[in-house]
Amino acid sequence: MHRSFAFAFALAVSASVACSSRVSPDGRAAPSGSTVVSPEWGSLVVVGGGRVGPEIVSEFLRLAGGKQVPIVVIPTAGGDSVYGQACACARLLRDAGATDVTVLHTYDPKVADTESFIAPLRRASAVWFPGGRQWRLADAYLGTRTERELHALLERGGVIGGTSAGASIQASYLVRGAPEGNTIMMSPGHEEGFGFLQNVAVDQHVLARSRLNDLPLVLAKYPQLLGIGIDEGTAIVVQRDTFTVVGVSKVFVYGGRDAPDSGQVYRTLRSGDRYALRDRRTLP
Repeated sequence: MHRSFAFAFALAVSASVACSSRVSPDGRAAPSGSTVVSPEWGSLVVVGGGRVGPEIVSEFLRLAGGKQVPIVVIPTAGGDSVYGQACACARLLRDAGATDVTVLHTYDPKVADTESFIAPLRRASAVWFPGGRQWRLADAYLGTRTERELHALLERGGVIGGTSAGASIQASYLVRGAPEGNTIMMSPGHEEGFGFLQNVAVDQHVLARSRLNDLPLVLAKYPQLLGIGIDEGTAIVVQRDTFTVVGVSKVFVYGGRDAPDSGQVYRTLRSGDRYALRDRRTLP
């Protein structure tokens, strides 16, 4: 099946799909009978851009298994022609004490589909996506061995994190994917993310760039999606079917089942708040 057709078909039916059971490498079966919207094994750290504070970085490293584990940084969203092993893209983690960091980058999906390119991912416990433009990540890695290895990393209990473009790419629906500019919310041909969060669209820089009213445009066309808007300096940490807010600002959830804030189309969450993704409800 052609990939673009498959994506359009998935969007059309996802509101009523019941997921089949999946089995992890250790033999555990995932629950069936309801849509799985987050990884069953492994964790996500999804950051809304801006300054990534130490509380977020330390949580990423904790979930990875410590500062000594192998971590891969994929800076492709940034758009530079070359990224060396000493590039600034890895400074955030190295400054926090990470000792085994590999920079992995290509714009060529043929390269991303080779065994030699994905070798660092096979040994990694964590992956980090810095910011930039999310369409570059999609063009380089969708449908390749690299994308499959990212999902495999989660299945073996690893963690994937990213900020700004590295946040939006983690969702199944890709917002602001237009190469023409980041003010375009829906761009045919660039509407598919990596799908670590299924039936979800993630926006970023929400308060800092006055984007509160943008996700409803996407949900008006795709009402089955859950919209998550994350402000700068703030992250959602996803484990199983729950996310927890970490950071200095706010997260906004659109399309949930619990009543929104008075007069708003979204639910506002702050640091420490928890949200049940499968049930689409805030947790006490």
